[in-house]
Amino acid sequence: MPQQYDLLIENVHLASMTNSAQPYGEVRDAAVAISEGKIAYVGAKAGFTGHAEQIFDGQGQWLLPGFVDCHTHLVYAGSRADEFEKRLNGVSYAEISRQGGGIKSTVAATRLASFDSLQKDALKRASRLAEEGVTTIEIKSGYGLDLVTEINMLKVAKSLSQFLPIDVATTYLGAHALPLEYANRADDYIDFVCEVVMPEIAKQKLADSVDVFCESIGFDLAQCEKVFTTAKGYGLQIKAHAEQLSDLHGAKLAANFQALSVDHLEFLSEEDVSVLKQNNTVAVLLPGAFYFLNETKKPPVAALRQHNVPIAIATDLNPGSSPIASILTIMNMASVLFGLTPHEVLQGVTIHAATALGMDNKGSIAVGKDADMCLWDIQHPAELVYGVNQHRPTQKWFRGKHA
Repeated sequence: MPQQYDLLIENVHLASMTNSAQPYGEVRDAAVAISEGKIAYVGAKAGFTGHAEQIFDGQGQWLLPGFVDCHTHLVYAGSRADEFEKRLNGVSYAEISRQGGGIKSTVAATRLASFDSLQKDALKRASRLAEEGVTTIEIKSGYGLDLVTEINMLKVAKSLSQFLPIDVATTYLGAHALPLEYANRADDYIDFVCEVVMPEIAKQKLADSVDVFCESIGFDLAQCEKVFTTAKGYGLQIKAHAEQLSDLHGAKLAANFQALSVDHLEFLSEEDVSVLKQNNTVAVLLPGAFYFLNETKKPPVAALRQHNVPIAIATDLNPGSSPIASILTIMNMASVLFGLTPHEVLQGVTIHAATALGMDNKGSIAVGKDADMCLWDIQHPAELVYGVNQHRPTQKWFRGKHA
């Protein structure tokens, strides 16, 4: 008796993004069968012998995994358009931060915002990403820097999956900036993060991971190490903002804690790249911030390639350094600004981005994976990286359901 499936998607070309010998994991004239929200068959249409309750004709379009945006800060209140203007008048990002702007100004607005207003604004931003084929979004806290607001932000982040066909991974970013009430007392604030906030977040299961901003205007290695050690004690995964503005060797520290990812990396030294590979840590590049801050120091892409470090790409959607709610625009930036090939970029928003979140059930079209997929009316997958704001999915499936 033929095997039964819920849905068969046929007459499509696949960019499965598996580690295939074919670029993009390409399969022409393919079919994908789905059962109970999971991919149950992938291969040539001619090889399919089962029976499906529903059949969808892809009309020769390209089927790709749903995109994974593995680094965002999209829950926040307020605007920093005034700081954008300041930077255009020559004031640096670091100087704005020292003047009480930057992250601190967003903290002030976010602390005053209600759950409903934060949710409304976050939903708008997440909707823009979903429209472009994103089916999984990582969302960080870090604009509260206190107990109540950080918890509120994480609850807002988790709530978004009730309204959109997306999965949300949440990250506690307490060590994002030093709040005003802890001015000149960074060690005391780290104690607060580790001894007050993190235990409560772990108790309520509000975060999958813990992140830090390891930087000259953020936190030093010793402070980040304490956060990592505490997070490990609560069974939370490790991530890090590292080497964005200077080389403090924060990426090396995080990798030695088996971090899922280290992100930004413009100033990453080549000698530290091998440590990422040794610890299976993904390098997440964020071209939106590079572009928006008009930076010139590029991440060491050649060294990352040489050491076969997986490279992910993300929007870094945030109010200060990457107010960009477009994964497709970011994909083009990754090629134009950082020299990544279209194949590398598409890996960076699918299979490698899923790995950066510890989600082995996402990021490729393979048997057993979540059936999160988008259909694109294109002639070749590279078109999604080459064109700016030219494409939207013609169809989307989330956990096997039409979305």
